[in-house]
This record gives sequence, C-alpha cells and structure tokens, in this order.
Amino acid sequence: MIDVVSEPLSYPFMQRALLEIAIVGALCGLVGCFVVLRGLAFIGDALAHAVFPGVVLSYIAGRSILIGAFVFGAFTALGVAVLSRRRRVSEDSAIGVVFAAFFALGVVLISRRAGFKRDLGSLLFGNVLGVSQEDVIATAVIALVVVFVLLALLKELTLVAFDSTMARAAGYPVFVLDLVLLMLVTATIVVSLQTVGNILILALIVTPPAAARLLTDRLGRMMGLSVVLAVGSGVLGLFVSYHADTAAGGTIVLTATAAFLVALAFAPNHGLVSSWLQRRRGQHHVHHYHPMEEEAEPR
Repeated sequence: MIDVVSEPLSYPFMQRALLEIAIVGALCGLVGCFVVLRGLAFIGDALAHAVFPGVVLSYIAGRSILIGAFVFGAFTALGVAVLSRRRRVSEDSAIGVVFAAFFALGVVLISRRAGFKRDLGSLLFGNVLGVSQEDVIATAVIALVVVFVLLALLKELTLVAFDSTMARAAGYPVFVLDLVLLMLVTATIVVSLQTVGNILILALIVTPPAAARLLTDRLGRMMGLSVVLAVGSGVLGLFVSYHADTAAGGTIVLTATAAFLVALAFAPNHGLVSSWLQRRRGQHHVHHYHPMEEEAEPR
C-alpha cells in the first residue's frame, strides 16, 4: 500500500502534477459553487470552448496558452454580458452566438496549421503530467488573485446568486457583479486547461460543487466540501491514472463523477436513499381506514 503512494511521489513530474491539481481543484471547488448556484453551467461550457482560439494562437506563437486563453475568455465574458442585456437577445442565444463563433475560429486556425493535430489531444483533454514549475507558479498566482476577489465580494456575489432582484433593488451593481463572476469563471477555466483540458474542464467546475450541494444547505459548508471533493478527486484520480495507465484528465473527471453519484445516493437529507426512507416512514404514519377496525357504537 505504501508503494502505491510513494512510487509516484518519487518522480518530479508527479509531484508537480499533484501540486497543480490541488491548486486547480481548490479553485474550481470555490468558484464552481457560484456556477452551480447561478445555473451557469452552460456559460461555463461556452467559456471553455470560446478560449480555444486563444490557446491555438498562443501555441502557434510559442507563448504560454494562459495568455491567449484569458484574452479570448475575457472577450467572451464581456460579449455575453453585453449581448444578454438586450431584450431581443436572450442570454442563451448570446452565449450560443459568441462561443460557437470563437470555437469555430479555433477550428479554422487548426486546419491552417500543418502538423498541429498531433498536439491537439493535450489541448482538448489536458496534460497535467507535463506541467512545468513555471506553470505551477503561474497557476498559484492566478488562483490567489481569483480567491482574493471572490472572498472580497463574497457577500455581494452571494446575494446576487440567491436573489438578483433583491440585490438590484438594494442598489447593488448587478451587471458589474455578473461580469466579475464571469471573469472569475474565465480565469478558473484558463488555469485548469492544462490539467483536464478544454473539453473536460466544465466537469471539474460543476461536479464537486453539485455533490457538495447535495450534502449541505449552507453556503460556507458547501464551499468547504466542494474544495475537499475537488482536490480529493484530483489527487485520487491522478494516482489511479498513474497505476492504471489511463488519461489523467479523464480519470480525474470520472473520479469526481463517482463522488457525485455517492453523494446523490447517500446524502443525509437530499440523497436517494434518505428520500426513499422518508417516504417509507411517511407511509407508516398514514392511517388507512378498514371496516374491521371500526368499533361498534352503543345505541
């Protein structure tokens, strides 16, 4: 059992990968809570796809993919926020238009670049085992900035998440707060690209917070549980992928999905098992009338 853990840790690339997934997991766990509470999963998917041309351009230019990805992600977040304010354009339509156009641009750029397809897999599905020390430092710095902004605006973002109408009536700049949240989601997606890739990133942002929400009704506990589940799924998935010789990003996502399914089944108040037991107890408390149970009344 000791060798199962100690053997991977003897390699520097695994040490960097574990540190990277721990940072990314904690960040996804925190920011993902607001994605789940606001029902922004579709926006998160759009942002993950819309940053693709920025990744391609950065790769072609020999620069860090974080630069191009964040630029295109910021444009996407701003475009969605502005377009969705128009009454004739719904938020879903705005998201669909922007992310489809940007993702198509990425596909066109790939088609024009000979020899690029061999590296496409690492961009789409991640390559956490290939992160460098500089990548880990960049991830940590961006993560610290995102967490600082999130905690500084925690009260405002929480109010908008639960009741945007009340927040608007109370004078809070809802549009600005929405834009800030989209930027935080964008930054989270960008720093997670090398870990689980462009296609699987949404699962790491949504699945652990969704599992945490099944386990508690309090936001503070939900954020804590979400971080634990995301980091735990990342670390466990990385060890499993090493010993099973499977893709790290996909294994991490499947591990997080397994944790969600366990929470869905066995959550104390909102799990399938507890709901079934509550229905059973409720049926026992209902009195069913039967003629044989009726006592004869004296005349």
